Amino acid sequence: MKLIKTKGLVISFLKYRETSIIVRIFTRDLGLKSYIVNGVRSKGPKSKMAFYQPLTQLDLIVYDKEGTSLNRISEVKLAKAYERIPFDFQRSSIAMFMGEVLGKSIYEGYQNDEFYDFIAYSLELLDDESVVLVHFPLVFLWESSKFLGFAPNDAISFFNELTDESYHPGQMKAEMDYLDLLIEKSFACTQKVHAMHRKKLLDHFLMFYSKHLESSFEWKSVKVLRQLLE
Repeated sequence: MKLIKTKGLVISFLKYRETSIIVRIFTRDLGLKSYIVNGVRSKGPKSKMAFYQPLTQLDLIVYDKEGTSLNRISEVKLAKAYERIPFDFQRSSIAMFMGEVLGKSIYEGYQNDEFYDFIAYSLELLDDESVVLVHFPLVFLWESSKFLGFAPNDAISFFNELTDESYHPGQMKAEMDYLDLLIEKSFACTQKVHAMHRKKLLDHFLMFYSKHLESSFEWKSVKVLRQLLE
């Protein structure tokens, strides 16, 4: 068993017994790992439960034993304190959606330090007061699909994957133009786009992810997200 120093991003946790949790953390160096943390849900000022909320960024020293599905954390510190995400409904809702996307997209043992760095960068932007929030979830989905290995080259390729032979490109020209804009500008996009096109493109992205992840799961955070895209 080795002790490893790494950065980590909390994906989710499950309650375990009376006061413990099993937490899934996307670590920069070891990939997605599960850790059991004892006594963390006990009441009192020394509780460290705040460390294990989704998308919290941590500095960690963890035990790592090959072939073990559950490891333990030796030391944990907060790596980044958000200024706006926990206190702003729009930002916290987008963060919740990001967490759900990651929870559905990455699997135990998946390691990609470049993807980790991109997520950390995205959260830094989301916490910045100047970011344009209405485009943010869609840009995150597009950019993440590159790291996950299924991003097409352009908007036409994206829509061709989702449609059959009866599809006519003119039917979705506005959404295609919007996606091309996001591909070009990424998080720097500030152009105004009608809410209908933003919502339609979100629906297309959810279909796109479900297809590539080979699952028809329910997206729990999307209902609130659609309200933000209005």
